[in-house]
Amino acid sequence: MKLVILSGLSGSGKSVALHTLEDLGFYCIDNLPIFLLEDLIHGLDKTLDTAFANTAIGIDARSNPDALQQLPELVRAARETGTDCQVLFLETQTNTLIKRFSETRRRHPLTRGDRSLREAIQLDQELLEPIRRSADMLIDTTQTNVHELRDLVRGWLMGSTSPKASILLKSFGFKHGVPEDVDFIFDVRCLPNPHWQPELRILTGIDPEVSRFLENSLEVIAMRDDIIGFFERWIPHFETDGRSYLTIAIGCTGGQHRSVYMTETLRRHFEALGHKVMVRHRELV
Repeated sequence: MKLVILSGLSGSGKSVALHTLEDLGFYCIDNLPIFLLEDLIHGLDKTLDTAFANTAIGIDARSNPDALQQLPELVRAARETGTDCQVLFLETQTNTLIKRFSETRRRHPLTRGDRSLREAIQLDQELLEPIRRSADMLIDTTQTNVHELRDLVRGWLMGSTSPKASILLKSFGFKHGVPEDVDFIFDVRCLPNPHWQPELRILTGIDPEVSRFLENSLEVIAMRDDIIGFFERWIPHFETDGRSYLTIAIGCTGGQHRSVYMTETLRRHFEALGHKVMVRHRELV
């Protein structure tokens, strides 16, 4: 089991980092009181629920100061149980934090009636220093934007490997309307139409007879290779940019033959590359 403990100064980007971990498949818990951490570690060690195999928790200075001092020991105890426990800490220069709170008009959680923003930030730094010292990874977000922070978190957790995007493939017929909420639409109506072959008309693009008919066409092979080549070129860029899902629609006239065949061909190709692929044939009921 992998447990990531995310901490850092208020305003340093912890919410962005936690959302990034969630996008990477982690079960995330924000602002967990430290006194609950030991029970959580024991529970995670015993559970057989794979939903918690990768868990991330956010901890900040709102926890009891004495409890914050105990975190390094709790991390050691977690590792002794065999848990892969890592601590990620985000920090930012004081002047940058003051600017961020001023621009967003957010209230620092440690401010009080007699405590200024600068004093609250200083107290935040003091309270979290034990966690900072024990962190496995420190990220200074003074000069980073949201996208750069996401890349840094992904890079720390996964090295140079970006998570594979999940792909939803949809076949459809143009005569029934174009689907909404898709990222890419490809029109294959220019390809030979099995509908005009009497023995193929009642079949669909899933049937091997239709596949053999289409694969005897150089145009079909060229279209297939061009579509695959496009996505082999650009999907890694979408993944690096943090895209978790891509929806690709393939359309022919009736949504029975060519679009279904091409969708199934793309399914096999993307699955072979390690993507999670879902397929919807809208006109096949």
